[in-house]
Amino acid sequence: MGFFARESIAIGGKKVAGTRFIAADPKVVISQYTEVVIARDHYARYVSCMNALKQIRTLLLACSLVAVWQPLRGLAQQNSAASSTRIQPSAERDGQHDFDFEFGTWKTHISRLQHPLTGSDTWVEYEGTSVVRPVWNGRANLVELEVDGAAGHIEGLSLRLYNPQSHQWSLNFANSSVGSLSQPTAGEFKNGRGEFFDQELLNGRIILVRNVLCDITPNSYRFEQAFSDDGGKTWEVNWIATDTRVKDEPAKSAQQTSSVPDGQHGFDFEIGSWNIHLSRLKDRLAGSTTWVEFDGTSVTRPVWNGRADLNEFESDSSEGHLEGLTLRLFDPQSLQWRIYWANGKDAILDPPMIGEYKNGRGEFYCQQLWKGRAVFVRFIWTNTNTNTPHFEQSFSDDGGKTWEVNWITNQTRVNGESATAR
Repeated sequence: MGFFARESIAIGGKKVAGTRFIAADPKVVISQYTEVVIARDHYARYVSCMNALKQIRTLLLACSLVAVWQPLRGLAQQNSAASSTRIQPSAERDGQHDFDFEFGTWKTHISRLQHPLTGSDTWVEYEGTSVVRPVWNGRANLVELEVDGAAGHIEGLSLRLYNPQSHQWSLNFANSSVGSLSQPTAGEFKNGRGEFFDQELLNGRIILVRNVLCDITPNSYRFEQAFSDDGGKTWEVNWIATDTRVKDEPAKSAQQTSSVPDGQHGFDFEIGSWNIHLSRLKDRLAGSTTWVEFDGTSVTRPVWNGRADLNEFESDSSEGHLEGLTLRLFDPQSLQWRIYWANGKDAILDPPMIGEYKNGRGEFYCQQLWKGRAVFVRFIWTNTNTNTPHFEQSFSDDGGKTWEVNWITNQTRVNGESATAR
């Protein structure tokens, strides 16, 4: 047997009595002290192992990140290279001359469904002519239509305007019996086919309207109008026009009837070519007193033998170029004029000004939005029986109690030509 010694040691700040055996005998007596020492030794080994595992885990994580990062970086470089070599999309097609094919005089045959979207299969036929003239060097055009058939006489016009921002056309139709523009159809040409759409009321119900120009050749084309009352799932064609070019024949003008409604020739004074000086207030209804001066020219052409007219003007100033057009339509029912204006920048028609002439003075009114607020707008024409007519536009934000003039045009007839000579 060996020997043992009795002693006290401090563990964790407490004295612990223990027995230590030192002997060659493999049999060992384990005392309380020995258990504490063994426990402490195991804990130290445990901590050491855990630290080693942490180091290994950190190393493995670092290696995995390197392994993952390399393919991602390569992929990113690939994507960057691909994006740099990707073909850029081509610029949007400029369609401002899409209707050039139609300029000229045409023989027109029209088939019209009498009662659309009612199950009707009764068609009426018309024969006549249409004349298409360019406006704004082709960025707009005016169509005059006159046809006759067993169902009566149709006289209409269509003002088509090209919007250079949206690259779309708007088609605005008017019937001479009403003297106002309908809801415009909007669209474009693709692969030689023009499609134009809008939403309108028919017999109190909302429907979709589609206009199509197709089968276009230098000397013929086809136009169709169709309605849909199921959201465009099905379409019923109700108007078909086939046009054939008339060669070397001047445009027919509408015959003047013996009964001329009072006021229908109110704008005859403006037919012709003019030099214009325009003064425009820099800001409106803001207390501004700064005016910008423009100089330019304008041309007014009769439509429907004077019951409508189209005015084009162009002017320049130190602040830039201004181009616009005005379509004026006479309503034989109300005996009033509707004046539609469009700016060359967006080619969108403003709401019409409505009014009439009395004692040589024309006054026309409407309500519009200016900087988000509703205002009244007034046009006034004076000196219309001279070669120097005068025009003013004014705004009112107090219900018409006061008016601020913001646009003044003075014009002088070119070369002294008179309206009666045209």
